[in-house]
Amino acid sequence: MLSFPPSPSVRIFVGRIPVDMRKGFDGLSAQVIDVVDEDPQSGHLFCFFNKRRDRMKALVWDGSGYWVLSKRLEHGRFQIFDRVSEKDGAFVLSSTDLALMLDGIDLRGSRRRRTHDEIASSILRGSRSAATQDAPM
Repeated sequence: MLSFPPSPSVRIFVGRIPVDMRKGFDGLSAQVIDVVDEDPQSGHLFCFFNKRRDRMKALVWDGSGYWVLSKRLEHGRFQIFDRVSEKDGAFVLSSTDLALMLDGIDLRGSRRRRTHDEIASSILRGSRSAATQDAPM
């Protein structure tokens, strides 16, 4: 069963090239192969936007067939910023970032809070470096 936004294990690819929103299952899967350079039946989510960025279509394979999801904004545009990635045709978003973007939140000025793991690892690194500095030579 498809859940939206998808679980964190599903990679979300956002196409950089504007797409004709008349494309359906076959046209979007061809975009995934040609532009994103991924397998459309991988189970990952592939998002495409039109030139005005007021419409979005997503393609996902659930094991038995394709799902095409679409959204049209009545006012405004999707605030998408291009992320640096190894792929020329697409970049990867987290499921949280996708949900925020679809809700109209501009991610360009937002900052993610440090997680507990990041804080703990920085404390451990700090105590290790302090221990090595205090060690007699």
